[in-house]
Amino acid sequence: MDRSLAREIAMKMLYAASLGGEESMSEVLEQSEQADTLSDSDKTFLENLTYGVRARQQELDEIVAQYAQGWALNRLAKVDLTILRMAVYEMLYMPEIPVGATVNEAVELAKRFGEEKSPGFINGILGSVARARQNE
Repeated sequence: MDRSLAREIAMKMLYAASLGGEESMSEVLEQSEQADTLSDSDKTFLENLTYGVRARQQELDEIVAQYAQGWALNRLAKVDLTILRMAVYEMLYMPEIPVGATVNEAVELAKRFGEEKSPGFINGILGSVARARQNE
């Protein structure tokens, strides 16, 4: 299983979609040479994650906004917002994935694709979301 690669591809697809590209997410997936290396279960994970984030984007944005105190969503870097949406979706709708793994994967994506302060920012928000979910 290579869920890390599946998350990376999902992040790229969702990021491209957030920029208003005309290609559909399935077209972006077809163009991704990396997707061919994924197992069927990882492709299913990738599809569930990307379509789930798209379907629940407004809800995810509300949660991110709640914990990104002092930051308007339109001021967040698109990459950071995309990573946060994905991680919050995993926390809420993929209970089979440990929260710690979700946070770690999000921080790793932020290190690779975000700005210098992105990993700490994302870790802080996701830590707050995780603590709030634990207290529910």
